[in-house]
Amino acid sequence: MEPGYVALYQSGELGRRAQALEARLASCDICPRECRVNRLEDEVGYCHSGRLPIVSAFCAHHGEEPAISGTGGSGTVFFGNCNMRCVYCQNHQISQNWKEQKSKEMDCRTLAEKMLYLQDELGCHNINFVSPSHFVPQLVRAVLEAVPRGLKVPLVYNSSGYDSVASLKALDGVISIYLPDLRYASDRWAKKFSHAPDYVARARQAIKEMYRQVGDLAVDESGVAQKGLIVRHLILPNGLAGSEESLIWLARELSPTVTVSIMSQYMPMHRAPRIPLISRKITIEEHEAVLRLLTDLGIENGWVQEMEAAEEYLPDFERQGHPFCPKNSQDNMQVGLQ
Repeated sequence: MEPGYVALYQSGELGRRAQALEARLASCDICPRECRVNRLEDEVGYCHSGRLPIVSAFCAHHGEEPAISGTGGSGTVFFGNCNMRCVYCQNHQISQNWKEQKSKEMDCRTLAEKMLYLQDELGCHNINFVSPSHFVPQLVRAVLEAVPRGLKVPLVYNSSGYDSVASLKALDGVISIYLPDLRYASDRWAKKFSHAPDYVARARQAIKEMYRQVGDLAVDESGVAQKGLIVRHLILPNGLAGSEESLIWLARELSPTVTVSIMSQYMPMHRAPRIPLISRKITIEEHEAVLRLLTDLGIENGWVQEMEAAEEYLPDFERQGHPFCPKNSQDNMQVGLQ
């Protein structure tokens, strides 16, 4: 299955989209914050990011969902900075350390070279853009640079779910696999813990658009994802993620056939140890309650992390070469729902 971006490149449409997206940076409305700063002149708004993409790390990642990592790994590009401020962010070293991230800017041609290295030299199944919501124009420009040099693997858009529908529409046919979070069902908690007071409506609108574009997950004969939507849901302590409401929404507004990834890896990182409501890991009872929900709602496609996941998935972006320990493999930590 040839990714859609190849045909878009050949028709000239990919170049037109790159130009249109870059023009929007002059009064930036790329994400829901709509800060209206001129990022082409390196003015910065909420995401502290200017004209160039910031790449904090890139690697063959074996710790994603089995359909994403496969046997060869997912070619993961970790963008720096973020349009959210999660107080428990496990990637806080790169998402909320703006001064240090400035030194990791690179032009889009260099980013294209990194993508090709992940595909050709490391043999990754896909290119996996992590936290791309504020770098959509740069992502498309890098793909435009990479296609004539042989980029041919599926592209994964791995986001918090706090995305602009207009920006997502510009990615129609470019992105093969969407991997968003559905993090909250309450704007009260979204505001308190992630500084995103309109998260619920924004994320639900975004996920609907993603599903419209790519539909249910499709895999090849080896079980590796080629196209489709996988919705991640991180269980938070004390029911703060609104798991029941979010999963009901997914089953009713999208489909019971949607693929979900239930994540049990919450650890009180960053500022969370000082906040009583989120200062602990989830309990076995909280984990089992979400599993019962999946059964009750008839959601059968996807994976559930086992409880041991909390200790296994803590990245360290100061570690040389790879932010995750080599032993980490989500194949060993996730159980299929079927």
